Parts: sequence; structure tokens; C-alpha cells
Amino acid sequence: MTLVEYKKALLRYAPLESFSAGLELIGQEVKALRNKLGSLDGARVVVRDGEAFIIGMTIPPYQVANMPKNYDPERARRLLLAKKEIALLAEAESKKGLTIIPLEVYTSKMFVKVRVAIVRGKGKADHREDLKKRDALRETEQVLKNR
Repeated sequence: MTLVEYKKALLRYAPLESFSAGLELIGQEVKALRNKLGSLDGARVVVRDGEAFIIGMTIPPYQVANMPKNYDPERARRLLLAKKEIALLAEAESKKGLTIIPLEVYTSKMFVKVRVAIVRGKGKADHREDLKKRDALRETEQVLKNR
């Protein structure tokens, strides 16, 4: 079940490869995400010292009165990945023109996971082509539906 989604990701970026990763959270953050609170807008993944972190992901307090005083809604959250996957992400991060972004946060059984993708930014021409393809598909579906 999808909890939080980065809706504009596929408009802005062309995905090359995606991974599923566990997310290290505190209990109140899990409750907030299950209530569909949170945002992935502007979030990205960085690799530091052999560990991957999400930076820029916002999870507001579940209950403001019960949150710790030093709670930071935009803190860096660690991703739980295999060493090979972290090495692939580090390699992609070092290449020019590639970015690593989270696409969605979802639940798998009782775990909260995040789908992470290695992406390349789209230019205006690519974006226009995608819009034209989408419009053409919509028109063909309408014609077939009205038959």
C-alpha cells in the first residue's frame, strides 16, 4: 500500500534503475506515514561512508504535543540496502547527469519501505514528447471507448 508518493518524479526524470529499500524510522514517524502525512518533494538519496541516506524527505509530527523536543522533520534517514546496492548507488552518484531519488514510500507486510530510482533529468523536449504520447494514448482510449 502506497503511503507517500513523489508524483512529479516521472515528469521531471527518466528512471534508469530502481531499488526497494528499508527505511530506518522512529515509531512516531511510522504512525505519521500511515496517516499519509509526509512529502518526498525535493528529496534525494546520498551515499556517505558506505551508507545511503534520504535527505529532504519531510515527515511532520504525528502528535505535536508528544514529539521529542529535538525532533527534526527533515532529518537524514538511513536506507537499509545490501552492500552491492549501496555500491551501485555510489557509482551512479559519482557519474555526471545521474541523480538518485525516492519515488514512493509504501508498506510491505509490516515494514515501511521506499522505492529508490537512479534517474536522469529530462529536458524540455523530452517532457513535451511525454505529454504528446500521453495525449495520443488518451485520445485512442476515448475513441475505443465510444465505439
